[in-house]
Parts: sequence; structure tokens; C-alpha cells
Amino acid sequence: MQHLLPEGELQLFLQALDEPAPVSIRFNPAKRLPEGHTPIGERVPWCREGLYLSQRPVFTLDPAFHAGAYYVQEASSMFLGEALRQTVDRSSPLKVLDLCAAPGGKSTLIADFIGPDGLLVANETIRSRVGALRENMEKWGYANVAITSGEAEDFARIPGLFDVVVTDAPCSGEGMFRKDPDSIGEWSPENVSVCSSRQKRILAAAVDCLKPGGILIYSTCTYNKEENGGNIEWLAGEFPLELLQLEVPGSWQVTVTGGGYQFYPHKTRGEGFFLAVLRKTGGETAKTAPGNFKNLSAVPKSGLPLIAGWINPGANLRYYQTVSGEIMALPDQWTDVYAAIEKLVKLKWFGVNIGEFKGKDLIPAHALALSSLINPDIPYLDTDRAQALRFLKKESIELPDGAKNGWTLVRFHGLHLGWIKVIPGRMNNYLPQERRIRMDITD
Repeated sequence: MQHLLPEGELQLFLQALDEPAPVSIRFNPAKRLPEGHTPIGERVPWCREGLYLSQRPVFTLDPAFHAGAYYVQEASSMFLGEALRQTVDRSSPLKVLDLCAAPGGKSTLIADFIGPDGLLVANETIRSRVGALRENMEKWGYANVAITSGEAEDFARIPGLFDVVVTDAPCSGEGMFRKDPDSIGEWSPENVSVCSSRQKRILAAAVDCLKPGGILIYSTCTYNKEENGGNIEWLAGEFPLELLQLEVPGSWQVTVTGGGYQFYPHKTRGEGFFLAVLRKTGGETAKTAPGNFKNLSAVPKSGLPLIAGWINPGANLRYYQTVSGEIMALPDQWTDVYAAIEKLVKLKWFGVNIGEFKGKDLIPAHALALSSLINPDIPYLDTDRAQALRFLKKESIELPDGAKNGWTLVRFHGLHLGWIKVIPGRMNNYLPQERRIRMDITD
């Protein structure tokens, strides 16, 4: 760090590592809290939806967190949104691959950027981390998403498929020493070299995935040249890529170095983060022909009336059923791409799980309750914080007089939390067991 930093800054950097890490969140623009219930704080300069909090609350005990109204995200990494805004043409729907996506902070940001018309493939190689990624993407509520678990080389088997590839590569984690003290013990010069080699392998495949003119965004949470500027120099020398420059106000205190943008904790309110943007200047564009799914079958026409009442009438979807019986709703315009991706990776979830058939009924899935696809006319029950937390602990909640029997959405200030089924004399809580709050609730 003494070598990397200008003279006199090392001590400031070390002092910053001894200070408490900033707490920041990013709001979901599709799930707004009503005025008076939004957390108060200072806006993150490079992210319109980002907010610094003065202290760290117990997020587990905030129903709005479970509803997907915001994501707890490190502020420096929100700079990805600014990089996308400045370099990506949104005049037509985008196909974006997030290669190293878990736990989902950057994927939720990308989903906001591309909107409901694009397609996001959120991939995580480490299978033990896929569950958290899927949960966070379900809470965010978009239908135009594929969750996958494959290697970067899997996606390179269809060269030129994506308009944008985001590669937040596994790294030595020097920028996380303050936030995650365990990462200090994992660091070594040898690990830096291992990470750099792994990053080159991932980046080479990422370039193949891009169409001509496509944008590659590379980021790490580390400082050293080998993993940052060294990899950018290698990319520009080995592949048909041009380095792009961003307009970054001096007041943000972001350091321009190594062909990219470095965040230091003694200059910006956040952790260590590096990001660079490159555009592909050659190659080919993939063409996906209509194809069939290997492991999904189209829902028969006789099942469509059972689905219709649950879905927003304006949604343009196709419905497929998994081997285990889950019904998946996929945006119609992307089904050919979904089918092509299905052949690339073994583990995947597409679109929104809306439920499963049981006889002549549909049992709604938790993901549907949180999704933008849901019919706004579905019966609902508004709750206060105490009742919402009881629901989130998978306990019974009080029903108003005259509550009608049947499936009912539980809401908190208009935000959807999940399903109950009202039956004569009582109700059943259908929150998934793995999503329930396990900690004690205090006022």
C-alpha cells in the first residue's frame, strides 16, 4: 500500500481501517415505502438509490427488508450503476450476464438498470452461494431473470450472446480487511497470484460471451496492481477491446489508476473497490434459433385458466413446468434465449416460480407474492410492524372480522411479504420455513 498510495497517505489509509465500516443500502425503485417510513440518511453520490445510514439497524427485524424494498449493499460497489449508465446503450432491450453474482447486490442493481424489457443471467459458480442469490433476486421481484450455476467457459460456448458482461471476479479481498477481518488471515502474495490467474481465465471467457460493441465491466474488492491494472493491461493486449473512460467528479474522491477507478476508504465512504470498463471491437454476434427446453415442459392449455387470475393481465408470458412440478413464468420475448442457456449449465432457475397445480387449484409460490407479475386485485391483509414480524416468524396473525376464506397476501405498508390461507376459524401461514425469522423479536 505504501507503494500504491501517494506519499503521506499510508497513515490515513491505515487509520481508516481502524474506523467503523459505513453502512449503506440501495432502494428498490419498484417497491417504494410510503413517505415517513423511509430510512433517513445521506445519499451515495454515485447512486441515486443509494443511502448511507448513520448506524446499522437490525435489518432482520425490518419487514421492508424481507419484502425487497432495499438491499444492504456496500456503497463503493454501487459505482457499477454509474459505469453502466455512462457506457451502455439502452435504446433496445439488453441481455446482460453477471458472471460472479452471489449474493446478488450487483445483480439487483443490473436488474434495475435494464428494466423489465431486458434479460439478466445472474450466475454463481459456487453452488453453496446460489441459494442466497436466488432468494435476493426473488425479493427484488423481476421476472426477466435467470439464476444459473456454471463456469464462465460454459457461456462462452455461444460466442457473442450478451450485450454486457459484468465480472466481479473472486479476488484477494484487500479492500474488505475492515469489513471482514477474517479476510486478513486468508491473504498472501501467493494467493494474489492465484487470484490473478483465475481472473484471467474468467475474463477470457467473458470476452467470448460479448457481441461486437458489447461492454465488459471488470471489478474487484482489492488494491494490488496484479489483479487490477495488470489484468486490464493484459486484456487490452490480448483481445479486441478498447478501454473506456468515465466522467467522475473530483468531489467523489475516486482515484483514476490502472485503466480503471479505485475507491480507497480514507477518501470515500466505502470499502476498497476497483472497476474498469472495456468495449469489444471485434468478434461475432450469436443468433439463437427457436428451440425446445430439455427439462421444462409447456403448461397445457387446460392449465392456463388456473394461472390467469394470479398474474397481472398486462404481462406477456409463457408458462413452463419443471420435473418437480414448479410452474415457471418466463417473459415471452426471451424464451429462445432461455432455451439456449438451459443447454449450457446444469443448475438453473428461470423467470418466476408462480406455484404448482394441486387438482383444479393453483398453490401460489412465495416468489409470486414478491414478484412484479402478481395481479394487483389479489386479496390482501395490511399489517403493522408487530403483526408483520409475527408473520415473518411463521406464526399466526390476527384476522379482521369478516375476513374472507382463501389465499390472501400479507402486506406491510403496501409491500408484499407472503401468503396466508384463511379457512373457517383460523389461518395457515405459508411463509417458506427457510425464510422465517429465527431471532427473538424485541420492541
